[in-house]
Amino acid sequence: MMIEMTMKIFCLHELAGAASDSDSDGSRNGMPDRRPADLKKQQIITDIENNYVLDTNVDIGVAGELVEEVAEENKSLLWFLLKQVRPGMDLSKVVLPTFILEPRSFLDKLSDNYYHADILAEAQQVEDPYQRFVAVLRWYLSGLYRKPKGLKKPYNPVLGETFRCCWRHSPESYTYYVAEQVSHHPPVSAFYVANRKEGFVIEGSLLARSKFYGNSTSAILEGCARIHLLNWGETYVTTAPYAHCKGIVHVMCAETGYHADVEFKLRSFLGGADQTNAIQGRIKRGKETVAVLEGYWDGKIDIKDKRTGEESNLFDVSLLKEQRLPRYLMNMDKQQEFESAKLWIKVSEAIQNEDQVAATEQKTLIEEAQRARARNLVTPWVPRLFHRNLQAVPTDGVVDQGWVYNHININPWAPDEVMEYEEDFVIKTLREGAAPVKPAADIRRDLARRMSDTDSHDELTRPKTSARTLKQSLYAIDTALREQTLAIERLSKSVETISEGQRQAAAFRPQNVGRVPTSSHSWDLFGGFVLAMVLQALLNWVFYQKD
Repeated sequence: MMIEMTMKIFCLHELAGAASDSDSDGSRNGMPDRRPADLKKQQIITDIENNYVLDTNVDIGVAGELVEEVAEENKSLLWFLLKQVRPGMDLSKVVLPTFILEPRSFLDKLSDNYYHADILAEAQQVEDPYQRFVAVLRWYLSGLYRKPKGLKKPYNPVLGETFRCCWRHSPESYTYYVAEQVSHHPPVSAFYVANRKEGFVIEGSLLARSKFYGNSTSAILEGCARIHLLNWGETYVTTAPYAHCKGIVHVMCAETGYHADVEFKLRSFLGGADQTNAIQGRIKRGKETVAVLEGYWDGKIDIKDKRTGEESNLFDVSLLKEQRLPRYLMNMDKQQEFESAKLWIKVSEAIQNEDQVAATEQKTLIEEAQRARARNLVTPWVPRLFHRNLQAVPTDGVVDQGWVYNHININPWAPDEVMEYEEDFVIKTLREGAAPVKPAADIRRDLARRMSDTDSHDELTRPKTSARTLKQSLYAIDTALREQTLAIERLSKSVETISEGQRQAAAFRPQNVGRVPTSSHSWDLFGGFVLAMVLQALLNWVFYQKD
């Protein structure tokens, strides 16, 4: 095993040296000497163009109430559903008819908050702490106006479902979004958003609950998001309103001392139309009210500085929606099995074709498959992209679900960093001096020529992990080891139980008198076997990438 590994490392060094020699020869022959980082950057830009496609769905609904006339053929079904629910009931346990579903996953819907990520890039440039706080608040409120026609509900993500997309600021600057359903009971969605070049990172997790109150429903989002302005070392903690924009939300920054309380209102039973989607809020520093704001979250919001008396417009949706960053989605052909669009594609197509029968059938298939996977789990589920920080401390009473991205990076953009990019849900950074990446076919051909005849064909066709991805591999190893630890603990308890049963049974057998118990020896063998498995997994992660 060690000889085989040594040969592989030697071949990788040989390939690196050959590439270096080739670059040097090109320079000596008068050819342009392109820096490795420039070559890699061009490859990243090409990959983005090949893997991501422009999202052409620009429907944002209209201002006003979220209402829609129900078709005649669906009224009886809706009435039957209403008769099944009781006040206080958790609607997550109710199978909703597909005609009230928005044809996309909740993981996708959470990304609506980032169409104006450029506002955060602008906030990063503001010197005054108060104006910086106002800019962050403006960004937060700008993420609420996109809504479907009528009151629609997105799909409940299945456990392990993932989603990714990005927004383009410039050809070399993208805001990346990755999300994963990290828990199903209760349903928790975790997300991570990054554009370190523009100076911000956002992370958070939300638990979604829906309840019926007799004459209304509420979709409650418990959790928070943290906006990191990297160059200032500031973190802004935000909570979420109810899904239909009701309730009080908080935006707070411990570093500057500013915080805001914003109340979202719905029109009361006797209220006029002017109360629909209205908001009121205050910005405070300590106990002092610094500014007040009011307006409509889907229209105009004005802000008044209490110290100077100056009034200004915080934003106007009619103008703001024309300034949205273009969003790019992963090409369907490049999506993995549990990515949202691919997972729900048949349900979405049926809803768009107004075929409620087919939509219900396809939705049921996905939900039944999830239940079957849950029944077959023998160890606790370990998310792929996030882990839970059990030491998460609530901020001023704010609920924190505590999920953290495995590859989180909240360091300010460094001078040697060139470009940020996403690869297999991992957000990475290209630095100066990075070696150019050869096409996979060239690497395999070079390895085949240099490897000994004893190497198998399977090994030759497996892409190798380079030093640039070693850090990401170690993160993955950490996640895998946490999963293995849980499995070993369960297995250990089972072995101990069996051993104890054998010892008790042996005590009643006369033929066992005088024999030396072998359970200790068996346990040593078992421990050695487990250790070998863990070491093998560790070596595989270091030297190989998954296909």
